[in-house]
Amino acid sequence: MANYSVNQKESISSYPCFQLGKSRFDQGTFIGRFRHFLDVIDPSTLFTTKQQLRNAILLLEEYKDGQLPSGVDDQHLWEAQKIKQAIIHPDTGEKVLMPFRMSGFVPFGSPIVVGLLLPNPTFGATIFWQWLNQSHNACVNYSNRNATKPTPPSRFILGYVGAVTSAVSIALGLSALVKRANRLSPATRLLIQRFVPFPAVSAASTCNVVLMRNSELHEGIDVVDQHGTVVGTSKAAAKKALQETAATRAFLPAPILLIPPFVMNILEKTRFLRSNPRWNLPIHAAVVTASFGIALPLAISIFPQMSQFVGEDDKWWSRVRGDKYI
Repeated sequence: MANYSVNQKESISSYPCFQLGKSRFDQGTFIGRFRHFLDVIDPSTLFTTKQQLRNAILLLEEYKDGQLPSGVDDQHLWEAQKIKQAIIHPDTGEKVLMPFRMSGFVPFGSPIVVGLLLPNPTFGATIFWQWLNQSHNACVNYSNRNATKPTPPSRFILGYVGAVTSAVSIALGLSALVKRANRLSPATRLLIQRFVPFPAVSAASTCNVVLMRNSELHEGIDVVDQHGTVVGTSKAAAKKALQETAATRAFLPAPILLIPPFVMNILEKTRFLRSNPRWNLPIHAAVVTASFGIALPLAISIFPQMSQFVGEDDKWWSRVRGDKYI
């Protein structure tokens, strides 16, 4: 039996009454969603031991059975649920591989973003980093997919191929245009070149979601009432869901791929980096990681996971977005 002690450094009042399968934070507000996703991408769960995972799963089972050990409070339950949700797929019950967990998205994705933002890349480097980025995204999306309904592998392959093709094509096309812009100074061309990855990744992410979920426009998606009971399917709700998800995918790379070039353009002009160019890459990596860690939860908090939809009969229903991240 695991020992349960209260962490005195964090106020117990910050933990509301535990609700199994629910978020600890208010999902009806942007701040609540932001705090929720900070929890979701928290990389500290990557260091969870097998015993800690077993204890967390056991504690949640004891909660469901109404047989909680003495000394267990809401904080322990919320932390146990955080660990389980970070590691175990909710539909398959299997462990998600560490690089493809949402908690691993920033630490494993940051080196790729650094590669995407390297100054003055060759065509070969552009192809490699765009391919690697979309491959990582595809693995994350597949590992965290909604497995309650079987999805044909061909749909994942179609989305992957479409995303890689669009990302590489746009990145190479824009890079070629920038290099041919002879009227621009070399410094200006280099600055513009740093922003090329954003439209490429943004377009690829949008293309991926459209290819992956276009069938929903014909089949509709489940809509539920205020009690969470499925009341039917709706094509109109599917259209709204696809539009919001595509908008999120298009915006998501913006702060991650736009903030570091701005920051690095300023830092590279400082006396320190001009005198110590070897520090350029480490500082670049730190800026990317910081931007990634803050911008990711900000971007995916724009739209609620559950949003309201006005049906054709003028009644309000809630519908599940089923959104996946970048």
